[in-house]
Amino acid sequence: MSVWENFTEFIIDNYSDSEKIVEVGVGKVLEPSNILKEKLTDTDIKLVDIYPANEDVIKEDITNPTDEIYENSDLIYSIRPPEELQKDILKLGLKYNTDIIIKPLFTEEINYNIQSKFKLVNYKRTAFYINKRVDKNELGK
Repeated sequence: MSVWENFTEFIIDNYSDSEKIVEVGVGKVLEPSNILKEKLTDTDIKLVDIYPANEDVIKEDITNPTDEIYENSDLIYSIRPPEELQKDILKLGLKYNTDIIIKPLFTEEINYNIQSKFKLVNYKRTAFYINKRVDKNELGK
């Protein structure tokens, strides 16, 4: 059983109809994105990092985002992002109106300054934080 099984299962179950999902700060851990690519064959899975580990990862500085990468995405997620980048990840989600999932290290909480914007989710044997996008249908009401 993969350490990423529960985490990716949550994404697959909740974002199976997504057009695009973006993983921010991929680093060298490609197993979660590989599982998603295998299971969500109709979804464009984009991987970004400031220091790409291979040719599948787009070189990107999230503090100065490239619109084409994130526009029309249904989910932006990050696994073990440094605390100082978590606020920038939240900004991406707000700018592009997409859901955000941040999966910190097992012993960490999310950045205190943005914690109130996220809901802690305990899914099976994994925990992560989620911020749901604004429902565009609710904006006009």
